[in-house]
Amino acid sequence: MTTFFRSDADLYFPDSDGKPMADNTEQFKWIVLIKENLEILFANDPNVFVAGDLLWYPVKSRIISPVAPDVMVVFGRPKGRRGSYKQWQEDNISPQVVYEILSPSNNLEEMERKLEFYQTYGVEEYYQYDPDRYELKGWLRQGEQLIPIAHIDGWTSPRLGVSFSIDNHELIIYRPDGTPFLTPVELEQKAQQERLRAEQERLRAEQERLRAEETMQQLRDVETLLQKYRDRFGELDS
Repeated sequence: MTTFFRSDADLYFPDSDGKPMADNTEQFKWIVLIKENLEILFANDPNVFVAGDLLWYPVKSRIISPVAPDVMVVFGRPKGRRGSYKQWQEDNISPQVVYEILSPSNNLEEMERKLEFYQTYGVEEYYQYDPDRYELKGWLRQGEQLIPIAHIDGWTSPRLGVSFSIDNHELIIYRPDGTPFLTPVELEQKAQQERLRAEQERLRAEQERLRAEETMQQLRDVETLLQKYRDRFGELDS
């Protein structure tokens, strides 16, 4: 795991903007859901960095204000601890995929600025979800522009391989294998169920082993009895 240390020059690029990660529980739930499931999805790839609410400095300039995507994914950069994402320290690789989860405090002007920022600094895919309106939007890079995705329901991310569906006024995100993203509680419940199934399989195998041993013992008992009869009949014949 890579750790990035601060230098004196980093003092001009603080790791916090003083803003909360989320304005409400619903926004926080979606940020955690997407971030943690993407972490799981790319857990075995050491060169995919996933972060939530991390300040991104695209250029080494105090004039350009950073942005903190709710979730960002960077291919080609190692996992590791960071206080912020300073692109000039990251082989100048910009996040390829970003997510924004809207809250009532977000306004149209702010979101237009973020779209312009992501377009300017190389984001390939941008997804925006409004959990209050159950509205999902997406943009895909074509040349120098981020172009709106016309049909987002059923869309599959070219970079991530995940797909999106709006079902019963709820966003569902599916992994490439077709299983849905789960909350931490649901993941723990699933893990418990898998542990229970494994224990049941172990007990079933143990029962089969005991039955087999019991059968073998019964066979040995029969062989012993037969041998006694053979011995007895042999004595009578003599």
